[in-house]
Amino acid sequence: MPLELVVPSVGESVTEVEIGDWLKQPGDPVRKDEAVVVLETDKATVEIYAPADGTLGRQLKARGEKVKVGEVVGTLETDRAPAAAPPAATTGAPAAPAAKPAATPAVPAEPARVTAEPSAPPAAPPRVMPAAARAAAQAGLKAEEIPGTGPGGRVLKEDVQRALEAKAAPPAPESAPAPAPAAAPSTPAAAAARPAPGDGREEEVVPMSLLRRKIAERLVQAQNTMALLTTFNEADMTAVMALRAQHQEAFQKRYQIKLGIMSFFVKAVIEALKDVPALNAEIRGTDIVYRNYFDIGVAIGGGRGLVVPVLRHAERLSFAEIERAIADFAQRARDNKLRPDELVGGTFTLTNGGVYGSLLSTPLINPPQSGVLGMHAIQDRPVARDGQVVIRPMMYLALTYDHRIVDGREAVTFLRRVKDLVENPARMLLEV
Repeated sequence: MPLELVVPSVGESVTEVEIGDWLKQPGDPVRKDEAVVVLETDKATVEIYAPADGTLGRQLKARGEKVKVGEVVGTLETDRAPAAAPPAATTGAPAAPAAKPAATPAVPAEPARVTAEPSAPPAAPPRVMPAAARAAAQAGLKAEEIPGTGPGGRVLKEDVQRALEAKAAPPAPESAPAPAPAAAPSTPAAAAARPAPGDGREEEVVPMSLLRRKIAERLVQAQNTMALLTTFNEADMTAVMALRAQHQEAFQKRYQIKLGIMSFFVKAVIEALKDVPALNAEIRGTDIVYRNYFDIGVAIGGGRGLVVPVLRHAERLSFAEIERAIADFAQRARDNKLRPDELVGGTFTLTNGGVYGSLLSTPLINPPQSGVLGMHAIQDRPVARDGQVVIRPMMYLALTYDHRIVDGREAVTFLRRVKDLVENPARMLLEV
């Protein structure tokens, strides 16, 4: 009995999604609650899970198509008996046991071996190179069905491109597939036909995902609608690093999470926002909306792009709770498991380019917020202390703010307050 795979509700403001990767192909076995297809929204990616055990029936929507919430994108066959036919037609492996009894009276065991041996090569996915698999998936083709011309019959990206050209041109389908199997054993002949496209100036056109389009749209919106200005300072990380080294073992043993530097900056930012409330506000029309709560966004480079999950009421969280939440966000961002509601509503953002080695940058605001603090790599640098030059672990800080509601004096005051708290973390606990 076929079951429908329906696009679920993925958020109050999301009515349309885009089909991403199909994780299963027609005829593939699927277990209950196993992910079948990825859906992309302008905030995050979600998955449709199988409602029961069975095999994937039809894919009604292809990668890149836009669908509405509640629309059917595919079917799941729960009756295993009829579902055995598609795999037999595709791979040929299930047909071997059926052919064995029929072939036994005519020819003893040799035909059974002949049918069993060819079934192994087609079922070898490693012969498909990663670039070819990605290109085939984007084009809606099955990479394992494309004749390979690489060493050992491997399917290359060029093979997928030739298959696409053959599919697009009317006369090509009859002539292109025929030589391909014959040319597969002869690698030099196939290589001789390759120089034309492989001249070192190839291009790859990949459509932007909804998430990447939304990121681009919001970044352009920030630059076009806000009066952006960035001010810089640097912080001596000696005290924070000493505290981490002193209490890391006990902290990790008690909370099962490492004590990082993000929790120190989240706490410092909250205290600084209390002193400069304009950076925790936003403009709505001709009004300024001040918030008496602190929802701190933390920028994370995840699976499909930069996302900013939000720590709700961060002022109520302990150091351990902040570290746990950020670690959880980072893991689920890599797995594309973040929920859309976790990516909206922040009042201020932290972004740490230092994890990628950035020394200095000017971060962009996440609209409609009024500020973003950029953290950078910690490097040992010579600095003057008490009339002497000493080596200290230093970090550059960059605050980008909306000059329409935040004055330069307020921005410098905020950044100076963050610097003082990070260099003297005990003040965060004493609230002085």
